[in-house]
Amino acid sequence: MTPPLKINISIGEQSLEVCSPQGKCLLRYSISSAANGVGQLMNSNCTPAGRHVIRAKIGDGEPVNTVFRGRRPTGEIYQNEMREAEPDRDWILTRILWLSGCEPGFNRLKNVDTMRRYIYIHGTPDEVPLGTPGSHGCIRMRNHELLALYDLVSAGTPVTISP
Repeated sequence: MTPPLKINISIGEQSLEVCSPQGKCLLRYSISSAANGVGQLMNSNCTPAGRHVIRAKIGDGEPVNTVFRGRRPTGEIYQNEMREAEPDRDWILTRILWLSGCEPGFNRLKNVDTMRRYIYIHGTPDEVPLGTPGSHGCIRMRNHELLALYDLVSAGTPVTISP
């Protein structure tokens, strides 16, 4: 069995790297993390730092730009008019990689639990800028890049988020 890939997310560089088990960078994507910066606390709208794993992959077989609410497809396909109607919404599109913290007391359990904060790597509308913070806590990616990443990783893939 091949060892799993690793994902390294740099908040400072606003990038996500897919690395080999030996640490060699295989792919690099631009992302957008939280507008509120890095932080662990529930309801902070910050991106949590530290060691995580992909808890679940959600969205198999759904079309590009599928809209998700509560980790379920709504049946809608995102259109620009939707953003105009809800300009402050952090749209969750195409696929979801749900993260779970691995460090009890830091990003797991109690009021710092990444999974219970519903922190994901997810798709975003094409017109949303990447390379600068802007999300409500999650990691945003271009839909076509997220599709490629989604196919490469599995539940249990390690994810490290560094300030």
